[in-house]
Order: sequence, then C-alpha cells, then structure tokens
Amino acid sequence: MFLGKRVKRLSVALLIYVATGPLVHAACTIDRVSLKSGASEVGFTVEVAQSDQERAVGLMNRKSMPKSSGMLFVFPSSGPVSFWMRNTYIPLDMIFLDDRGIVKKVHEAAVPLDETPIYGGNDIKLVLEINAGLAKRYRISTGSLLQHPLVGHNAAWPCH
Repeated sequence: MFLGKRVKRLSVALLIYVATGPLVHAACTIDRVSLKSGASEVGFTVEVAQSDQERAVGLMNRKSMPKSSGMLFVFPSSGPVSFWMRNTYIPLDMIFLDDRGIVKKVHEAAVPLDETPIYGGNDIKLVLEINAGLAKRYRISTGSLLQHPLVGHNAAWPCH
C-alpha cells in the first residue's frame, strides 16, 4: 500500500513537470522575455541589442512594432544609462532594470523623435523597450521581475 501511494505521488509530480516544463523553458530563450508583477505575467518576443552598434541603432527608423514585441538592450556592465528617441518613430515605454532583472524605473510613452535624455538610473544593466501604454496595461512597475537568459546567474527570477 505504501509503495502504491508513493508511485502515485511520483506519477503526479512527473505529469506536472512534463505538463509545465516546456512552458517554463519556453520563456527562457534569447528571443523572449517574461515579466512578472505580483500574480500577473506577460511575455514579449524581443530583439536583443548587445553590441555597441546594435544598442546605438536600437529601434531607430522603424515605423511600427508588433504589440507583443520589443527590444532588449543588454550592457556589458551595470552603470548609469540614458536613452533618447532620436530617429525613433514609435512611442515607447522604456523599462530600466538592474543586473538581477529587477525593474528600477519605467518611463512611459517616450515621445517619438524627442532628443531629450531619459535617465534610467545609476545601476542599470538592461533596458526593455515596448510599445507605449503596455507597461501600464500589464502593470509593469518598479519591483517587477524580468526573466531572460542574459540576466545571468544572479537573477531574481532565474531561468530553469
């Protein structure tokens, strides 16, 4: 009888792992980020800008971006970060994160073509740009967590 209950529990655990495992792993691909605020989660398909050239160009000269898409800027080390909207036609929400993937600041609705610097903070490692209004819609705010393989081993919400 004891062995039967144990096998049953292991079977249920295996079934849960098999059923949910791919969902967890799907979020941890280079072209996808997930954000968590409280009990809600949202995901975006992203382009990753890691090199100096990729970060310099960003989303410039684009006229639109699909709603569930964005660009993730990854810096080699944490530091002070400012962005602007030079040659950027899409209104954007800019989400500034530390090296653990914790949101430190959200700048909503950056004005297209505005060259005024948007300061994100001192210890910023990542910046996620998404279409304007989505940060508010999905309740992305200071303290929200980002999951992505480039956040690193120190992630507040690690990939599994």
